[in-house]
Amino acid sequence: MVDYVTLTFIGIIILIILGLSIRIVNQYERGVVFRLGKVIGIKEPGLRLIIPLVDRMVKPSLRIVTMPIPAQKIITQDNVTIDVAAVAYFKVTDAYKAVVEIENYNRAVNQIAQTTLRSVVGKYALDEILSETQKLNQSMQEIIDTHSEPWGIKVTTVEIKDIKLPDSMQRAIALQAEAEREKRAKIISAEGEYLAAGKLGDAADIITEHPVALQLRIMQVLSNIAAEKNSTIVFPAQLLNSIRDIKDFMTSEVGDIEKK
Repeated sequence: MVDYVTLTFIGIIILIILGLSIRIVNQYERGVVFRLGKVIGIKEPGLRLIIPLVDRMVKPSLRIVTMPIPAQKIITQDNVTIDVAAVAYFKVTDAYKAVVEIENYNRAVNQIAQTTLRSVVGKYALDEILSETQKLNQSMQEIIDTHSEPWGIKVTTVEIKDIKLPDSMQRAIALQAEAEREKRAKIISAEGEYLAAGKLGDAADIITEHPVALQLRIMQVLSNIAAEKNSTIVFPAQLLNSIRDIKDFMTSEVGDIEKK
C-alpha cells in the first residue's frame, strides 16, 4: 500500500514538472527563453520544453496590430485649432528586440504616434491638411517607423481617420465652397451666352442675305403657338404681305424648275 501511494505521489510530481516544462508556441508567435535572466534563444512555433523554475518564456505576437491614436487638439500653422484622430498599423519583426529593448512596445508605439501626429500636423496650414492627407500619412509613418525600428517594430501604415473643425471654420468653408460653385456657374453661363451670341450672329447674317428666311421663321413660331389650340392669332397686314411674297417666291422657283 505504501509503494502504491509513493508511486502515485511520484507520478503527480512528474506530471506537475511536465506541465511546468511544456510550452506551446503558436504559429503567429515566437518564444523568447530566459534562463536565470539571460536570453538563451528564440523558439519557433510548436511544442517546446523549458526547465521549470529556471527558464522563463515570453511569447510576443508577430501579427499586425491595429492601434487607434486618440484625437489630439492641434494648432495648425495658420492658427486654427482642430482635433485630429488617426490609426496606426504595426507588427513585431524581431521578437528579441521587442522583449529586451523596450518594456512595453504597445504603449511606446502609442505614445510616439501621438507625439508625431501633433508635430507633423502642426507644421501645415488647414487647407494643406485637408487636401494633402496622403502626404501627412506618409510623413508620420516614416517618423514613427524610424523611432520604433530599434525596438524590432515595423510600422506599416498610419492613416488620419478624422479631422474635426470648429463650427466657425465649418461655416467659413461652406461659404467658400458655395462661392466657388457660384463662380463656376457664372463662368459656364457666360460661356453659353458667348456661344449663343456667335450662333445668333451667324443666323443674322443668313437672314440678311435671305429675307424670306425671316418670314419662314415667323411662320414656324406661329405654327408652334397654334399647336396649343388655346390661342387666338392675329395676322398683321405686313405679315400677310410677307406670306404673299413667300407664295410668289415659291411659285417662281417652281416655274424655273419646270422650265429647266
